[in-house]
Amino acid sequence: MNTNDWASLADAIKQHGKALGFSAVGIADIDLSAELPHLQQWLDNHYHGDMDYMARHGDMRCQPQALHPGTLKVICVALDYLPPQAGFADNLKQTETAYISRYAGGRDYHKLMRNRIKKLGDWLKTQLPDQNELNFRPFVDSAPILERPLARNAGLGWVGKHSLLLNEHAGSWFFLGELLVNLPLPIDPPNQQDCGSCSACMTICPTNAIVAPYVVDGRRCISYLTIESDLAIPEALRPALGNRIYGCDDCQLVCPWNREAPLTAESDFHIRKPLQQIELLTLWQWDQATFLANTEGSPIRRIGFRRWQRNLAVAIGNGPASDKAISALNNGLGRVDAMVDEHIHWAVNQLQQQQPNNRQQQRLIRIVEKGLSRDA
Repeated sequence: MNTNDWASLADAIKQHGKALGFSAVGIADIDLSAELPHLQQWLDNHYHGDMDYMARHGDMRCQPQALHPGTLKVICVALDYLPPQAGFADNLKQTETAYISRYAGGRDYHKLMRNRIKKLGDWLKTQLPDQNELNFRPFVDSAPILERPLARNAGLGWVGKHSLLLNEHAGSWFFLGELLVNLPLPIDPPNQQDCGSCSACMTICPTNAIVAPYVVDGRRCISYLTIESDLAIPEALRPALGNRIYGCDDCQLVCPWNREAPLTAESDFHIRKPLQQIELLTLWQWDQATFLANTEGSPIRRIGFRRWQRNLAVAIGNGPASDKAISALNNGLGRVDAMVDEHIHWAVNQLQQQQPNNRQQQRLIRIVEKGLSRDA
């Protein structure tokens, strides 16, 4: 095939990718050597916390050809996931309800995207004179690969100060995936846009996890604390979690580029009914069997019942104080293990400290209401 043939094939790949439902498709080179110093510094600062796999595969993340021998180019794809009726603001205000990151309210994206990327690879084979010429491998957040720099290099967007990929049309509410291929396809120009002077994401972060532009200390990030880490949540950070029991969207919610972000066309990413505006105390009553049943096919299931209970205990402790909440927490002691129990004790203590003030406030309200009634 000559240069024009490869260019025509690249255009056809993008068109077919869009037909498969991807919101954006681009092609990148495999040279990520410029990213290695930044990655190594991030690891040296221990910003990966207890995600040991990040350190184990550090160098390979910058070498797609080592991950899949023979790789010459990377086809990068994006898939919008913002669900309708997300209810961000109401959910955060109603502290007795659970806040779940909006990527996790529906079906787990890994299998859906991987199957679709594989379909793109299978189709690509049919476009070649010799189908055996193509050797490909699909990836969706499941291997040591720097997907955001690759997607930036493929023209899909730029890396924002919160370290997520941003696109001027789609904001940041989209998943990324890659198809590693051994074909000499022409590459797209990298996206050169940036966030300018905007630092809204850095200012809004509840735990100050964005320690510098484009640098996130994972150990402070609520997504890391509630999803990735299997350890106790540092006590000093617990109040900042609020009612967030799985992930956090604050840095995306405040981003100006997300104001006009499109809703997903994938019904699988819509929020499931058992997870819509649901009270924390209702979730707290789930036993392990109920948790597994209600999170089947969901990314939430992967944190397991132990972390689920840990996160819920903290969220309930950050919510409104009531005898019902304290009783429910105490009834959960011994349900899982000592680590979860420690979070329960912390939560009960938080609520007990609130109660006298709450009772005094309620008493004052009753007195005022009684006085108004008498005056009327």
